[in-house]
Amino acid sequence: MRIDKYLWCVRYYKTRNMVTEACKKNQVTVNGALAKPSKEVFPGDKITFRKEQITHIVSVLDIPPSRVGAKLADIYRKDETPPEAFAQLEMMRLSKEHYRRTGDGRPTKKDRRDLEDYGLENETDFSD
Repeated sequence: MRIDKYLWCVRYYKTRNMVTEACKKNQVTVNGALAKPSKEVFPGDKITFRKEQITHIVSVLDIPPSRVGAKLADIYRKDETPPEAFAQLEMMRLSKEHYRRTGDGRPTKKDRRDLEDYGLENETDFSD
């Protein structure tokens, strides 16, 4: 089975076109070699690809006949991605939301005044 069809069938990508684009950007390797979308995969192959800032490592267990449900996808693949990669992604998301949560929009007038007052509190007057 082609690599683009396999990654689509086991539900790592939503469309085959997305897999094709990842292959063209050299983000997919099979057994350590860069893969074109038409590269054939067989049981026992190790696929490495980068998606959403995580390098996924997948072992091919079997070839599915067609796209399978999410619950059945684990029959055809073995995910060997280290859990630290997912933890690191979560830490990056949390660090971005530290100052302002996503979706809060622009600072309000009250936020602006609080920032100005904060700046005035930290100034010291040396003009004695």
